[in-house]
Amino acid sequence: MSRPSRLQRQVLSLYRELLRAGRGKPGAEARVRAEFRQNASLPRTDVLRIEYLYRRGRRQLQLLRSDHAKALGAFVRPRGPTEEPGGAAALGTPPDDDDGPKSPLDDTGAPEIRPDGR
Repeated sequence: MSRPSRLQRQVLSLYRELLRAGRGKPGAEARVRAEFRQNASLPRTDVLRIEYLYRRGRRQLQLLRSDHAKALGAFVRPRGPTEEPGGAAALGTPPDDDDGPKSPLDDTGAPEIRPDGR
């Protein structure tokens, strides 16, 4: 087996540091593990993406180490009763039927403008 590259060692070190910084903070360790598992399948040749995620992880580590951080969470879109996990609605595409009530915000987050100007 070959020796790990410098970047691989840095990423593993970041993982350990994030886990240590997240001890005692609700949701931190689980979020760190989930994030690393999600990106574990990146090919080794995708160095730009790996370096980007490494820099992002370093910034998150600084935030997690600060005294202001008490817990770690994630923003997620709540699923409706008819939506399936991993379905088209999870990808941000609107449902096909227009029969239900509409949100005052469209997909961009901007308020919907009605024809009457309200």
